[in-house]
Amino acid sequence: MRKNSSNKKSLVSFSLIIAISSFLFYAYEDGITGKTLKSSEPGCLCHSEIPSSQVTVTIEGPNELATGETASYTVRISGGPLVMGGTNISASAGNLQAGEGLQKIGGELTHILPKQPQDNEVVFEFFYTAPNTPTTVTLYANGNSVNYSGTENGDAWNFAENKIIIIGTVAGLEDEIKEKSFYLLRNYPNPFNPSTNIRFRISDFGFVSLKVYDILGNEAATLVNEESQPGVYAVEFNTSNLSKWDIFLHT
Repeated sequence: MRKNSSNKKSLVSFSLIIAISSFLFYAYEDGITGKTLKSSEPGCLCHSEIPSSQVTVTIEGPNELATGETASYTVRISGGPLVMGGTNISASAGNLQAGEGLQKIGGELTHILPKQPQDNEVVFEFFYTAPNTPTTVTLYANGNSVNYSGTENGDAWNFAENKIIIIGTVAGLEDEIKEKSFYLLRNYPNPFNPSTNIRFRISDFGFVSLKVYDILGNEAATLVNEESQPGVYAVEFNTSNLSKWDIFLHT
């Protein structure tokens, strides 16, 4: 009887070790923060000890924003095993907002679940709102490229090159915005093919009409035609069927 009791204890201990190991392997499946170059302990060390040159991580979005402006950015992950990919995004100042597949934890963004690649890359979109005073901001990100085997073996990760954003330093921009009830901001990307995001800012409630004209003055598209609250807006403009165009904003 004493021997059987010992066997049962061993079995229970063995099962417990398996359960703990499984938890370690999947502990960060729902994302983790504090791992970008902003942190004092950066790096996805649960996947490997050092970043991998086989994994490419980039941050894409505008390099200049007006104070208080909100813009869309993306983190792209490619290379490595890339059965699934995840990310951690942080900013030196301003406010991050989660896009699809992301969540905000402690002011930083991370994936809700690992994301499957499309066209050999994993893409996360997020939004960033600039501070209300002129400054220079840094966006940080890293991305992991995993084989999703249930262990860290064979996984890889890398840091993105830091993204520097100049906030509100364009000469006369803030005064011009304050004087106008509307302001057309820089589109992104530019140059582009075939689509770009056209951004505009309005300071008062009113009817906004954003139209595209060809070089002959003919109306080619109406992107916005409605009453809008004060704020910064972005609309996608696809130029697949247009060779040349000009943009005008009417309120």
